[in-house]
Amino acid sequence: EVQLVESGGGSVTTGGSLSVSCTASKLISDDFDMAWFRQIPEDECELVSSISSYGTTYYVDSVKGRFTITQDRAKNSVYLQMNNLYSEDTAVYYCAAIVLRNLPVSRRMPLCGEKEFGSWGRGTQVTVSS
Repeated sequence: EVQLVESGGGSVTTGGSLSVSCTASKLISDDFDMAWFRQIPEDECELVSSISSYGTTYYVDSVKGRFTITQDRAKNSVYLQMNNLYSEDTAVYYCAAIVLRNLPVSRRMPLCGEKEFGSWGRGTQVTVSS
């Protein structure tokens, strides 16, 4: 089973920038998208962004124009650059290797880490304060 390890995140004030990185323990199949989800306490797990092996990207509407996902498949890594952060972006951010079409249509789920959808990291906290 592939292991995913996130790094980065931390705390920043509103309008600031942070980046998170994720490295997998082995090569991720081209069948899988690399993705970032986030979980806010007492809220659902939300797909924030994903990128296919071909470079096709997805962003949830609330982060379009502010977040950028990139990958280096040769390094088994995916990155999320987050600019102009809002307090609403405060969450635990999870890296995942998923099959996008297997997600619920809403691209949300009760909890991040559901193995039926793929492999997950343990998450990293991003806190945006005013």
